[in-house]
Amino acid sequence: MFGSTLVYSGLVIAAAGVIFVIKPVERLHVTSRSQGLAIVGMGLLLAGIGFMAPASEKRVDKVEKRLDEFVPVWQFSERHTIEIDAPPERVFDAIKRVRGDEISFFRTLTWIRRGGRSVPESILNAGSRESLIDVAVKSGFVRLAEDAPRELVIGIPLTPQVFGALDFVVTPAGLNSSSVSTETRVFASSPAARRKFAIYWRTIYPGSALIRRMWLRAVRRRATTAGKP
Repeated sequence: MFGSTLVYSGLVIAAAGVIFVIKPVERLHVTSRSQGLAIVGMGLLLAGIGFMAPASEKRVDKVEKRLDEFVPVWQFSERHTIEIDAPPERVFDAIKRVRGDEISFFRTLTWIRRGGRSVPESILNAGSRESLIDVAVKSGFVRLAEDAPRELVIGIPLTPQVFGALDFVVTPAGLNSSSVSTETRVFASSPAARRKFAIYWRTIYPGSALIRRMWLRAVRRRATTAGKP
């Protein structure tokens, strides 16, 4: 996340510099186009530092869930949680049934990710008939574990040197209530693959994080409205 923050902070600064090149703003103490160019350069430098910042390696100290077994070492990750007023069984069922069209911004963000291209049904072009999990499994992901109503894990080899996995973990949190987390981990097996994937990860991280949060909210909506008219 730190690297992605540097990247997008740098890009915002560079964009502001471009505006100042077009029209300097004296009240912001930018009085010449050359100062605007300097701001563009500083922004691009900051973004470059973010792209090239080393990705530290993390590893599991103690196996506590199935994802720990499949990806015990990783360099890239994100984790999100949500509380849901529904029992674990209903929540787990909702996780398996949520469709792409139930996830806010999903279609917009995946359209941007694929550059507006028309592609076969996949996790980047999920329809409205099947759950997103089922679409993912049909388009290259592997169902690594399904321990109902506790944990679901799917994974995919992104390249020969890069493997990623995603889990959903449901934990009882009181009477008819659950805590749900989703975690994504990616392991790159070589320094070159790690550097290349870091550029990709830090570019897509904000959109990826938003999708994960909206995915959890879609699970909550489905779980808390199950059985209601």
